[in-house]
Parts: sequence; C-alpha cells; structure tokens
Amino acid sequence: MRFLSMIRIQETGRMPSEQLTADMGRLIEQMTREGTLVDTAGLRPSAEGVRLRLCQGRLSTTDGPFTESKEVIGGYAILNAESMVQAIELTKRFLALHGNEWDLECEVRQMEGPDSGHCRAAEAMAAGAA
Repeated sequence: MRFLSMIRIQETGRMPSEQLTADMGRLIEQMTREGTLVDTAGLRPSAEGVRLRLCQGRLSTTDGPFTESKEVIGGYAILNAESMVQAIELTKRFLALHGNEWDLECEVRQMEGPDSGHCRAAEAMAAGAA
C-alpha cells in the first residue's frame, strides 16, 4: 500500500543544518534501497504558491503567502508500507532526525489509485460496466 506523509511546518525561513541535511540524505538513501520510500521532496515557500478554490461553480485564485495559515505543507514523502502502523513508523524515523530543535508535524494518509491497492474510480467504472 502507498501512503502520503505530509510534513507540516510553520514558515520561519529556517533552513536545516548541514548535519540534518546529511542525516536526511542518508535516511532517504536507506529507505529508497529498502523500497519503503517512493518519492520525497520539500516544497518552495508558500509566498511562491497559489491557491485555487471552486465555490458554487466559481473559480478563484489567491497568491501566497497565505497569512491565514498558521502552518503549511513544507514537504512530502510517498511511502510503500504494509500497513498504517508501518507507515507511521517510517514517518517517525524522519521526525526523529530533527531532534529537539524543530517543531514539526506529519499527517499520514493512505493513498488511493492503481498503485495503492485500492482505487474508487476503478471500482466505480467496474460497477458501471456490470
């Protein structure tokens, strides 16, 4: 099963230390070799982003930064795991690297789709064909 681990941060402009960057590089390499990490990346600051909203048939856009947000998604990891429990353990490995210096939160959710072992769209199409 695939899981998405979304890293929530408060945008302070703080950058990871060289040690943390090296430690994350080693963990990413190890998890990739294990087959538990599919993809990961940090995201550019919200000041460079745009939010799109559909409300009552009308589309609107809002340029960042998003001042109403206390925290934003700062990065993500797509994980291959046997269960939610394993996905949580993999995410804990990432968080543990940050020690006491960072205040981070990760949201872990199972993905749907052809690679996830579960796909509502495919189920709906199959039901319609029957």
